[in-house]
Amino acid sequence: MPIDITGRTIGDAFEIAADRHADRPFLMTPPSTGLMRTITYGEAAGHVQRLATRLAEAGYGCGDRIAVLMGNRPEHFLLMLAMNGLGISIVPVNPDYRPGEIAYLLQDSAARFVIVEESRVGLASDGVRESGLACPLVVFEALDETGFPVRTGGAAAPRAVTPETEASLIYTSGTTGRPKGCRIGHEYSLMIGERYLTMGGAATFREASERVYNPLPLYHVNAMILSFFGILLCGNCQIAPARFSKSAWWPDLEATGATVFHYLGIIIPALLADPPGPDDRKHGIRLGVGAGVEPELHGVFEDRFGMTLVEGWGMTEMCRIFAASEEPRQRDTRAFGRAGPGREARVVDADDRDVPPGTPGELVVRHSAETPRRGFFSGYLNREAETEDSWRGGWFHTGDTVMCDETGMFYFVDRKKNVIRRSGENIAAAEVEDCLYSDQRVAQVAVIPVADPLRDEEVFACVVTKPGTIDDAALARALFDTCFSALAYYKAPGWLLFVEDLPVTGTQKVLKHKIFPEGTDPTQEAGVYDFRDLKRR
Repeated sequence: MPIDITGRTIGDAFEIAADRHADRPFLMTPPSTGLMRTITYGEAAGHVQRLATRLAEAGYGCGDRIAVLMGNRPEHFLLMLAMNGLGISIVPVNPDYRPGEIAYLLQDSAARFVIVEESRVGLASDGVRESGLACPLVVFEALDETGFPVRTGGAAAPRAVTPETEASLIYTSGTTGRPKGCRIGHEYSLMIGERYLTMGGAATFREASERVYNPLPLYHVNAMILSFFGILLCGNCQIAPARFSKSAWWPDLEATGATVFHYLGIIIPALLADPPGPDDRKHGIRLGVGAGVEPELHGVFEDRFGMTLVEGWGMTEMCRIFAASEEPRQRDTRAFGRAGPGREARVVDADDRDVPPGTPGELVVRHSAETPRRGFFSGYLNREAETEDSWRGGWFHTGDTVMCDETGMFYFVDRKKNVIRRSGENIAAAEVEDCLYSDQRVAQVAVIPVADPLRDEEVFACVVTKPGTIDDAALARALFDTCFSALAYYKAPGWLLFVEDLPVTGTQKVLKHKIFPEGTDPTQEAGVYDFRDLKRR
């Protein structure tokens, strides 16, 4: 049985897991990292104890924060467990950050020092220098020689670690403004792991037998908390590749004996872009867990590779993830699950009034009327007003546009920021993207709004085609006609541009705000096709 998390901290749960599963694999690196290795639960417990002892001897304890700037590697988890056992909060730093972004994070989090891997010392040094803080750097590879810096101001005051103690501070990415630090507690971390194990249906996890391949970055709640605490609570193993690599994907899965993988963003279309071959089912994967697979590709992927993809919904701020895992699954839609105990949900309009079934609105969620914020983040660091505004009316406002049908099934429509406003009509970028994906020549799509002098905004489609495709006027017109015939006339792309690639985050989500340099007018790009005059009733 999975570990009972009631009243427990992360340190409590890890101690039980290490005792139960001492000889079982806990963390693994695949061949693509250059060194395939396995760390058992027992070995991990030894590493964690040594790290925690050294941190305590240097004076650190409950209430402190320590930043970690490392790529995907098992040591990230070991450091986190050592810190959490003492009540220290880990602040993971995105390795793709620029020095100015690192400086902001250090200033905002008040991290005591930065643990950095050797290859990123220059970046970390530049970030610390720009921050103006006296923030020491500790090179992880040299830790045995240098140890941790002695805590300034003396040792931390003794405080008990509780389920409410902050365990991590995760900065959410955004298209505008500075990232916000989400304070994540011990109870939250364990609850999200528990929910991961209880999605049910096609997403049923076996104890002490699953190997979960998660290529998403460790500054992200998915790999760092969701899957990690799920595997910890039932004695399974997490495989940590350095990043998503299409060429390494199938060899890694086969070599590590992976049974489950995680996906987001472009991973599914990227894997489908290769032509079918005899090795398509040469793997032991039975389940993929993720979000954002295009409905047009969902069934195609499952049928070709012989596995199940379970779509879910979640966010850094809340752990009660939704999952469309029960049969019959609606794989030709954007269904992501139903509400349930501990995850109540509604769809509301701009005035927080419930909308009828089938009507788009904002998803708002809570744990329950009695304990609305249980299993949610503890708040945005240094942003009390924003935290309270997100909880107005006793419901957390997600900012996502969804629909709910008569059966209670929720369907993702779009992020609010991805809704295009054209002549008074709201157009979900995702709906246009789905339609463009129906053409087998399309590999990737990003639909964005561009300014229009008559209609406020117009639909602009950026399209990456599959190898061997001729990107010409005939194809552009065919893609427009596909959308024009399948969607309301105003939803078809007014502009279409073929591009070589699209910028993505570490989680493989397209960075729409970085497709074009700031201040650029996409409609003036060379090779753009203008279909505005064809958009008529």
